[in-house]
Amino acid sequence: MQQVAQPWVVLNISNSSLLVGIDNFAMNAPGWIFTLWGGVLADRYNRRKIILFFQGIQLACVASLVSLLILGWLKVWMIILISFLVGLTDALSMPSFQTIIPSLVNSEEIPRAVALNSTQFNLSRILGPAIAGIMMVKFGAVACFGANAISYIPFFLSLYWIYPKNGMRIKDEPQEVRPLTQIGEFRALLHQNDILIPLLTVLVTTVLCSPLITFSSVLIKDTLHSGAENYGQIMAFFGVGGLVGASFTLISAPKLFDKNKLSKITGLFLGFTVFLVSYTQSLLTVSILFVFAGIMLTISNVTANAFLQRNATHATRGRIASLFQLALHGGMSLGSLLGGLSVSHFGISKVFVFNGVLAILFQAWLLCPRARFKNNT
Repeated sequence: MQQVAQPWVVLNISNSSLLVGIDNFAMNAPGWIFTLWGGVLADRYNRRKIILFFQGIQLACVASLVSLLILGWLKVWMIILISFLVGLTDALSMPSFQTIIPSLVNSEEIPRAVALNSTQFNLSRILGPAIAGIMMVKFGAVACFGANAISYIPFFLSLYWIYPKNGMRIKDEPQEVRPLTQIGEFRALLHQNDILIPLLTVLVTTVLCSPLITFSSVLIKDTLHSGAENYGQIMAFFGVGGLVGASFTLISAPKLFDKNKLSKITGLFLGFTVFLVSYTQSLLTVSILFVFAGIMLTISNVTANAFLQRNATHATRGRIASLFQLALHGGMSLGSLLGGLSVSHFGISKVFVFNGVLAILFQAWLLCPRARFKNNT
């Protein structure tokens, strides 16, 4: 709900698509620097305590937004600052969040565990925007921020009740963290094709295709000339697609996760979807394309993540998860910044055409048999 309300608030306060992009960039930019540190923390410390600590800071950030909105003191720079703080805590805690889930199940169950986590996430993408569209019209954006603040309570309770299972060893005793030596370990991981290629797929897909979601508010307001209720509608349709995609990965055979080919194919179709949106003037057609985009984006990311997690060892799972988060959120931040600059100069339709074509060409190149990376280069 907050992810729907926040870009709309920024756009209405500033009337600037560039500031919408900067706000999203501030949310995701800390991932470029701090996500790898988060991976080290996940491998060295108690993952549950890490999540509780940083999510507590996020709750304080959301409560601040609610207070500022109620008092009428909210400015765009405040939203951007809070977005940066939330992005910072995400970067440090998400590797722990990603690795705590596959650690709860056996190796052969990891793909479905990752898919199940993605299913609940995409279910929230359906319910959140649908409710947010109604609440923004009737009560304003403060209701969406307030609902997000309340949602932290059941999250904290459920996390508190999670206990390690047979295959899980969350270390209660902290170990010495040596960041300089960790850099060499990250480089060694990236020398492996089974890690590098899925990460490249996720990075390029998010850089080129995530602006479809980031600037959907601009698409609705400036191109389709609609309001908040229709903005919430297309975001809900995107969530429907995400749920369908996650459900597919949940019920599909584990062998689909043995190779990263499915991630590349769905990334290619996602680029084609972004291209088609640029030529669409109908709300109904845009809604259908957003469903398809949700399906493709979810399958691409879930299969890449499951492939990485299944092939990781317990000792390296946190760092591999941090590399995945770096590719995902770093790609989103870069895509938002470049998209904000491009949309403000060339318009949203031209940007979607350019991004869609580049995404298609890149994924087609990865699928080409000649596209191979040499080990240890």
